[in-house]
Amino acid sequence: MSKPGKHLFLDILHSEGVEIIFGNPGTTELPLLDAFVVEDRLRYVLGLNEVVVMGMADGWAQATGKLAVCNLHAAPGLGNAMGMLYNAAKAGAPVLVTAGQQDMGIRLTEPLLWDDLATMARPLCKWSFEVASIEELPRAVRRAAKVALTAPTGPVFLSIPGDILNAVAPDDLDIGAPTRIGAAVRGDAAEVARAAELIRAATNPIIFAGDCVANRDAFAEMVAFAEAVGAPVYMEGMANRAAFPSNHPLFAGTVPRMTPALRAATRDHDLVISIGADLLTQSQATGVEGLEPGKRLVHLDDNPWEIGKNFAATAAIQGCPKATLPELTALVAGCGAARRAGVEAKIAEAKAALLAKAEAVMDAQPMDPLAVLKRLGEVMPEDAIIIEELLSSGMNVVRSLLPATRPDSWFGMRGGGIGVALPQAAAMQLANLGRPVVALSGDGSLMYSAAALWTLAHYKLPVVTIVFNNSSYRILKQRTRAIGDHAAREDRYPAMDLTEPAIDFMALAAAHGVAGVRVESIPALIEAFEAALASDAPTLIEVPVARAI
Repeated sequence: MSKPGKHLFLDILHSEGVEIIFGNPGTTELPLLDAFVVEDRLRYVLGLNEVVVMGMADGWAQATGKLAVCNLHAAPGLGNAMGMLYNAAKAGAPVLVTAGQQDMGIRLTEPLLWDDLATMARPLCKWSFEVASIEELPRAVRRAAKVALTAPTGPVFLSIPGDILNAVAPDDLDIGAPTRIGAAVRGDAAEVARAAELIRAATNPIIFAGDCVANRDAFAEMVAFAEAVGAPVYMEGMANRAAFPSNHPLFAGTVPRMTPALRAATRDHDLVISIGADLLTQSQATGVEGLEPGKRLVHLDDNPWEIGKNFAATAAIQGCPKATLPELTALVAGCGAARRAGVEAKIAEAKAALLAKAEAVMDAQPMDPLAVLKRLGEVMPEDAIIIEELLSSGMNVVRSLLPATRPDSWFGMRGGGIGVALPQAAAMQLANLGRPVVALSGDGSLMYSAAALWTLAHYKLPVVTIVFNNSSYRILKQRTRAIGDHAAREDRYPAMDLTEPAIDFMALAAAHGVAGVRVESIPALIEAFEAALASDAPTLIEVPVARAI
C-alpha cells in the first residue's frame, strides 16, 4: 500500500532503530508532526530552541551509541543549531540531523526561511544532502544512517522539503533495509608488532586514552593494556568520555589543553602512547610545540585522520581499540612489572596533595570549587552519570575528585562550544531511566541553554543540575589577565561580569517548572544534593563560588 512521505520516513527510521526524534517544529515540519498523531512507535521530544534540540540529540547518541534524530526548522533552525552540531561532530556522535525545507516548487523564488541547507550543514557533517523526490527518500535515509553509524561515527544531514513529506510514494517503491559495517577492525599486524617493540624497549612510557576507547567499548581492554605497560594514563586534552577508570592507581588525570602543559607532562617520558586520543586540540596559540622534536609515538585510532595529524607516529595503527588492544597487550605482557609500583606511588602522592588542598579550603566563603567537588565526589552514587561543563571551576582536576569509573559514567564538552550540559543531561536521563544524572555547569554556560530546564520539567526527568555561580566569565578573565596588558594592570575586565543585575537562578528554575535551591555552605550543598537525588523531579542547585581569578 502506498504511503505519504511523512509515514514512509517514520517507517524507515523505526527500522533503523530510532526511538526518539528530538525537535522544535516549524511550518515545513508540520506534515511530520501530523504523522505523530497516529505514530505509536517513535516518540517526539520537544525542546524550546534548536540549541536544546541539537544538544539532546548529541547526548542521546553518545549515551546509547544508537542513531539519534534531530529535526530542525529550515535555515534559521539549522543556523541556531550549528554550535551544538559542531560539538556533536567533534564527539563523533551518530546523529541524523534533518531540516524541513520549503517546497521544491517554490525554492527557485527563494521563499522565506529558504537557503541551501545541505551546503550550510556540510562542513560539520560526514554527509549532507537534499532529498529531491519521494523516490529518493528511502535511499537517502538509509545511506545517512549507515554513514552516521560507521566508524569513525559522526553527524549527517538531510534537507527534506515539506512537499516530499506530503507526497505519496509509488506502490512499488523499495524502501531498502539497514546496513551496518562492523567496527571491530583489527590493526595491521606489522604495525602492532612494531608498536610492541617500541613499548618493550621504552624505559618510561606515558599513555593517553581518548574517547575512541569508550566509543568502541574498549574500557576493560584499555585497563589490561595500561597494567601490562605499567605507565601513567592521562585523559586527552578535550576528554569527553571516561576512557579509563578514575579510581585506578594508574589514572594520572588530565593534561590542560595547552601545548606547554602537554610538553611538560611528556618531557621525562621516552615514548608516548595514544590510544584513541587527540594530540592535541589546542585552546590557545602558545608558540610551543606539544611534543619535543623526535619524540617517539605509538598511535592507535579507528580514525586515520587523527593518526599522525600533528606529530609523526613511529608506529601508526588504524584499528578499533577493542579489537586491537588484546593483541598488543599480549605482545607487551610483563614489560611494565618493574616500574608499575613506582608509577602508582607517584600518582598517589599527587592525588593526596590535591585532596589535601581541597580539604584545606572546605570552610572558605564563598565556597571554593575544589571543596565543592571533593565533597560531591564523596557522596556521588556509584552508578551516576555526570555531564561536566565547568570551564574554570573544575578545569584539569574535576576527574580526580569525582568518580568516572564506568565508560558510560562521564560526558563532557568535546567540542568546546558551551551550553551542552543541560540538553545532554535531559537526553541521557531519557536513555537511562532509573540512574542518577548530574549536570555540572558554570553560570555562563547554563544561560546558553537554560530553556532545557523546561524540557526537564515537562518530561519529568529527575536530573540534578548544579550551577557553579561566580557571576562572571571567569575563564575569560584569567586569559585576559594572562595577556599582561591593560586588564592585568588595572584589574578590569570589560563584558565579563554577569552582574547588575545578577542572574536570579531560583526565579529562572521556577519559571521553567524546576525546583531550585541556593546553598551557602558545603553541608547545605550535600543536604540539598542528597534530597535532589531522592526526588522524582528535576532540581537546580545554585552554588555561589569564589570569584577570584
